[in-house]
Amino acid sequence: MQLDQPLSEKEFNELDNFLLSDRAPEDAMTMDTLHGFLTAIAIGPETIMPAEWLPKIWGQDGKDVPKFKNAKEEERIVNLIMRFMNEVLVTFEVAPKEFEPLFVEHEHEGQTLIDAEAWCWGFWEGMELRPGSWDEIWDSEVGDLMRPVYLLGADEIEEEELPLVEDPVLAHKLALELEANLPAIHKFWVPRRKAPVTTVKREEPKVGRNDDCPCGSGKKYKKCHGAADAGAE
Repeated sequence: MQLDQPLSEKEFNELDNFLLSDRAPEDAMTMDTLHGFLTAIAIGPETIMPAEWLPKIWGQDGKDVPKFKNAKEEERIVNLIMRFMNEVLVTFEVAPKEFEPLFVEHEHEGQTLIDAEAWCWGFWEGMELRPGSWDEIWDSEVGDLMRPVYLLGADEIEEEELPLVEDPVLAHKLALELEANLPAIHKFWVPRRKAPVTTVKREEPKVGRNDDCPCGSGKKYKKCHGAADAGAE
C-alpha cells in the first residue's frame, strides 16, 4: 500500500485497536491524541523527522516500545501511522480549510458536544518537541489563534480559566474555535517553516596530500590537482 493512500475505515480501526491493546505500552497515545500530535508536527515551525517523533507515540519519555508479534506487524503498524500522518500533511497542502480534527463527541443534557481535550493534549505534545520554536506565533498579532490549544491542551492553566474547560458547553465552543483557527495557524508557519538540519557527507574519501592524485597522472596529489586546489583558495 502506498504511503499517500489515506486510511480506510478498516485500517483506521486496526490502528485504533492496536493502540488500545495490551501490546501497546500503557501510556501509548489514543487515535485522537495521535491525530493532534501529528497535526502539530505537520503544521509547526520546523520539519521533524519520524525517527524523532515515532517513539513518543508509545510514551512521553520515548523509551517504551510495543510488543509486536513480529517484524511484519511492526512494519504494518508503522506504515499505518505514516499514512495517517501523510493524510494530515496532504490535507493542509491541498485544502487546509477542509481539515477536520479528530475530536470525540459525547452527549450532555440531550446535546451532542465535542470534546477536544485529548486531541489538544496530543497537539501540545507535538509542540513540546520544539517548544521554543513556537514562541513566534504566541508573541505575534495572531497569538490568540493558539488560545484554545492552550486552554484545552496545556498541563496547567490559570485557576480563573478553569470554568472555560470544565463546562462542557464552553469546552465545545473552544473546540469549534480551534478547528476554525487551524488553517490560519498553518498559514502563519508556511513561510517561516524550517527544514530539518542535515549533515552533509563527502561522497568520496578525502585524498591526502601525499597520496597519488586520483586523476591518474602518477604524481602526488599535492604536486598535481592538490596544487591547483591550493592555488584556488
